[in-house]
Amino acid sequence: MKRLPAALVGALLFAPPALAQAPAADPFLWLEDIDSPRAMAWVEAQNARTAQRLEGDARYQAFLAEGRAIFTATDRIAKPAFRAGGVDNFWQDATHTHGVWRQTSLTSYQTQAPAWDAVLDVDKLSKDEGRNWFWKGATCLKPDETLCLVRLSNGGGDAVELREFDVRTRSFVAGGFHAPEGKQSADWLDRDHLVAAREWAKGEVTQSGYAYVVKIVDRAGAASEIFRGEPTDVSAEAVVLRGEGGVADGVLIQRGVTFFESEYSLYSGGKLIPVALPKKAQFEAYVDGQAVFSLQEAWNGFGSGALISYDLAGLKRDAAGTAARKVFEPGPRQAIQAVSDTKGKLVVELLEDVKGAVDVYDLSAGLWTARRLNLPKDATLTIGSTSGKDDQLFVYAEGFLTPNALWLADAASGQARQVKALPARFDASKDKVEQHWATSSDGTRIPYFVVMSKAARLDGSTPTIMYGYGGFQVAKPPIYLPEMGKIWLERGGAYVIANIRGGGEFGPAWHQSVLREKRQLAFDDFAAVARDLEARKITSPRRLGIYGRSNGGVLTTVSMTQHPELWNAVVVESPLVDMLRYHKLSAGASWVGEYGNPDAPADHAFIAKYDGYLNLKAGQTYPEPYITTNTRDDRVHPGHARKFAAKLEALGYPYLYFENTFGGHSNDADPEMNARRWAFHYVYLAQKLMD
Repeated sequence: MKRLPAALVGALLFAPPALAQAPAADPFLWLEDIDSPRAMAWVEAQNARTAQRLEGDARYQAFLAEGRAIFTATDRIAKPAFRAGGVDNFWQDATHTHGVWRQTSLTSYQTQAPAWDAVLDVDKLSKDEGRNWFWKGATCLKPDETLCLVRLSNGGGDAVELREFDVRTRSFVAGGFHAPEGKQSADWLDRDHLVAAREWAKGEVTQSGYAYVVKIVDRAGAASEIFRGEPTDVSAEAVVLRGEGGVADGVLIQRGVTFFESEYSLYSGGKLIPVALPKKAQFEAYVDGQAVFSLQEAWNGFGSGALISYDLAGLKRDAAGTAARKVFEPGPRQAIQAVSDTKGKLVVELLEDVKGAVDVYDLSAGLWTARRLNLPKDATLTIGSTSGKDDQLFVYAEGFLTPNALWLADAASGQARQVKALPARFDASKDKVEQHWATSSDGTRIPYFVVMSKAARLDGSTPTIMYGYGGFQVAKPPIYLPEMGKIWLERGGAYVIANIRGGGEFGPAWHQSVLREKRQLAFDDFAAVARDLEARKITSPRRLGIYGRSNGGVLTTVSMTQHPELWNAVVVESPLVDMLRYHKLSAGASWVGEYGNPDAPADHAFIAKYDGYLNLKAGQTYPEPYITTNTRDDRVHPGHARKFAAKLEALGYPYLYFENTFGGHSNDADPEMNARRWAFHYVYLAQKLMD
C-alpha cells in the first residue's frame, strides 16, 4: 500500500488482543489462539517436518551461505537519513543482528569509509533489559533534532514502546516522555508537548485495533483531548505542520473513516477547522506554507490521482473561502508513488510506464512549476531521505540487473550525482529484461517483466518464479533482488513480476478497477500472465511457480485453488487466506473497502466465490504449496496460514508449513533469520521447478 498514515505504516494489518467469534463449523478455529499450547505444539511439529525436508536438501547450506553473505555484507549501502545537519543510519550485520543507530557527517558519509558514531546499540539494550527489542525508528524535534521519540518493538511486531532519547548524551531521558507498548503514533508539538494517538483507556481503540482519540500531552503527563473519532473508524492520528525554524504552524488531524476514506481538520488556536477534501485523499507534505494532498478520486475539477495544495494561512483565516491549487495531474500512463519536501521544495516520485522519474516543484505567483531531476533513465527511482535544513535529498536508482545506486540531488538546481553504489551481488552479464503484455479476461492489457538468461531456450523448460501483489495501490516496478539473482538466476531460473490490477502502476484507477466485487479480475490478470508466459514458451506449468505475501497471499491461495493446472509451486508467505473471517482477525475491519464486508450478504456471496480457504476441496490436483508466517506477526494474523495448512492436511494433500517465532510481518528483522527464510524458499522452489 502506498503512503499510509504512520499508525498504519507497514500496514496492511494488525492483531486484536482477543479472538473474534467465528462459526462453529470451522474445525481449525483453535489455531487462531496464537500462543496456546495446543497451537504451538502443532507449529513445532510442522516446523520440524518442514525443516527436516528443506535443510536436508543438498542445496540448503549453499543457499543459506549465499543469503547470509548478502544480508550481512559490510559493503552494503548504509541507508541514509538526514538529521541534525548530518546523516543517520540504522545498521545490522552478523555482529549486530538487532542493529545500531549511528550518525556521521554528510561529508564523511560520502567517503568509502565513513566515521560512524554510535547513538544507540539495540543489541546491547536488548541484553541489558532482557527484551527482544527491534528498532522501529525515531521522530526528532526540529530544528535541533537532538531530542527524539524512539520506537521499539518487543519481538518485531508493529506495536511499539515510545521513549524519549537525548542524542547528545546517548541516553534515554530520565522522567522523559514514555508510552507503553501499543499501536500508536506521536509527534512533537514543542519541547514540552506531544500530539499523540493511542489507547488512552482500556479498549479505547477502533474495531480495527487502532487509536481514534488524539490528545496533547505535556511532560507532567497531563493530556488534553483535541479530537475524538468513532470506534467504527479505522484510526485517527495527527501530524505537526512545521514552518521556518521548526515552529509548529498547526496540527493536521486525519480521521480514517475507512481504509481509503479520510476526513481532515486543522487544529489551530484551540479549534478544529475542517479542510475541504474528497473522502479519498491523502496528506503528503507541508512546504512553503502549503499543505499538499493527493486525490484518489476526481473532485472539484481535479482528476483522480491529482496532487493539490492548500495555503495554510488561508485555511486559518477563511477555510470556506480558500481554494485548492493544482500541483500536478498524472497522465494515463503515469502514477505518483511518493511525495516529500525539502526546506523549500516539493519532491514528487513518479512511475511512467512502470519506469521512474523524480520532479521538483516550486510555488511562484500562485502557480506550481516543475523541474525534472537529472537522474538515471529507465530505472526505478525511490526517494530515500530529504533534508529540512536545505534542499538536498537522497534518491535510489536500481533495476532488475542494476545494483542499487545512491544519488545525492539538489532540488534547487535540479542536479544530482552518484555518491554510493552497491557492488554486484550476482553475475548479470548473461541475463536480460523484457517487458511484455498479457490480455486479461475482460480484454485489459496487463504488463509484466521477465528477467531471464539471454541463452534461455524458448521451449517451456525454464524454471520460473512469478511474483504478484495486486492490492492497496502498491506498485511493483523493477528492483534489484540480490538473493534472487544469486540463488535463482545464476542457476538458470527466470523471474517475473506481474503488474496486475489492484496495484498502483497506473494510478488510482488501476487499483480501484478490482476492488470488492471486481476482485476476481486481479486473479484473472495473474492467470493471464501465466498463460502468456506459456504461449511465448518462456516456461510451462511444470516449471512455473508463484510467490506472494500479505495481500499477495490472497492472490496465491486463490490462484492455487482456481488454476492448479497453471503452476507446480506455490509460496504463500504471511498471507491473508480466510477471507470470510479476515475482518474478524487482526485489523481486518480496516480493509473492508478493499475486499468487501463478509457480514453483508451480497459481499459474502462474491467473496465466497474466490476465498482460497473455503474453496479447498477434496479430489483436486493442487500443487504442493509452501506456507510460511510469523508467530509475532501483528499485521496479518498467523491463523490464516495455519488454518490453510491444517485444512490441506485434513483433506490429505501434501504441503509444507513453517512459522518463524519472532520478527513480525516483515519476517526479515534479523539478518540470519532472513537468510534462512530465503534458503527455505529457494530450496522448495528448486525442488519443485528445477528437479
